[in-house]
Amino acid sequence: MTEDILISTEPATGEELWRGPVGDVDAAVSTARRAWAAWAARPLTDRIAVLRVFANLVRRDGEVLAELIAREAGKPLWEARAEVDAVVAKVDISVQAYAERTGKKKFDAGLNGSAAVRHKPHGVMAVLGPYNFPAHLPNGHIVPALIAGNAVLFKPSEKTPAVGEALVAAFHSAGVPEDVIQLVIGGPDQGKALVGHPGVDGVLFTGSANAGIAINRKLAANPGKIVALEMGGNNPIVVIDTPQLADAAALIVQSAFASAGQRCTAARRLIVKASMFDDLMAELVPLTRKLMVGDPLGEPQPFMGPVIDNETADRLSESFVALMTAGGRVLLHMRRTVPDLPFLSPGIIDVTDVPDRADIELFGPMLQVIRVPDLDTAITEANNTRFGLSASLIGGGPDDYGRFWANIRAGIINWNAPTNGASSKAPFGGIGLSGNHRPAAYYAADYCAYPVASTERDQPRGTIMVGMRP
Repeated sequence: MTEDILISTEPATGEELWRGPVGDVDAAVSTARRAWAAWAARPLTDRIAVLRVFANLVRRDGEVLAELIAREAGKPLWEARAEVDAVVAKVDISVQAYAERTGKKKFDAGLNGSAAVRHKPHGVMAVLGPYNFPAHLPNGHIVPALIAGNAVLFKPSEKTPAVGEALVAAFHSAGVPEDVIQLVIGGPDQGKALVGHPGVDGVLFTGSANAGIAINRKLAANPGKIVALEMGGNNPIVVIDTPQLADAAALIVQSAFASAGQRCTAARRLIVKASMFDDLMAELVPLTRKLMVGDPLGEPQPFMGPVIDNETADRLSESFVALMTAGGRVLLHMRRTVPDLPFLSPGIIDVTDVPDRADIELFGPMLQVIRVPDLDTAITEANNTRFGLSASLIGGGPDDYGRFWANIRAGIINWNAPTNGASSKAPFGGIGLSGNHRPAAYYAADYCAYPVASTERDQPRGTIMVGMRP
């Protein structure tokens, strides 16, 4: 960022893609506070109709948005197209979730008349988005918040402002008033200003654990402000007895290296039964070596594009070397494939003999392997983390999975499936440093509106039965 201008560059080329002025947080909050009540007062059916128009506009212009995502976030075009599809699908899913989880209820209360449960919007919600899914993940907060009747101040990642601008423009074109959803361009300073602003009623965050902890600490003395933290993970994928080694290897590759490892649900640790290690590596390493890393818009399409920037690539490279120095055994080197650009080939390293392994989220295409004697030890090792987002078991039978499911500490637990690729029709969130027990996706409706319980009678009726003087 230079002075009051923010500049975005393409990871794959280093060329400038977008520039624009940093937003005025106070002005945006003031505008939103004036606008949200009128939006909330509109019938729910009207708000839903506007958002269905938004979905149709994104579908119509999907290729343009997908190319922008690919260029600014560095992900292959095929993956960017899948992200656009998720943006479109989010509207119908959110409508269904709102009806199911925050719908109106009314029931007879006998002589006390009737009782009702309805939901109200919080008011002005700040949505702080990440760079890895710059459209889909913030959209997962924005759409439920708008359906519920909130106004939204959306601060995209400072690394993907162009996608954020395009997303907000689509909402405006669909008919969401410009004051009801506003784009707030900026970096950490603007994010902090939104979090702490007294005119913001809720903070919906997706990003790193460090930033989420800072938000939680900042608002610890303000229980009236709703806070939903969707953070990362040091996610385990566990492999025990299975004859399907090629399939297991494919699931590991999908878990660890999709999006160049830049998914909060990506597998960071492969915990493998020692008797399976050699045979599994004989499948996994050659398969990983075949993965194409290249231009997100290139043909044929690569499996992976670059990581988000050179600083990230440098940090990951240094972490890989640090693990080697600490006693890690390299199974597949992670390398910079293009000078001065953040392209990394996927790396695999056996860290079984590394003492005091750091419990951190290495956000990139790096997989640490840990050998264990049995499933129980694997479960203990998988839980050896402060995070708790996603975990997957590959192999074993129903009893093994039952033991795994019962004992793993995570918000997403899979069997013979990747750690990533969670369904938007289910809740999405974790425990520990992965979240604050406010899961997103289908359960986002829960934090976008609050329940109001009412007792209602057509006429006033009251008596005092006890404690009265004659």
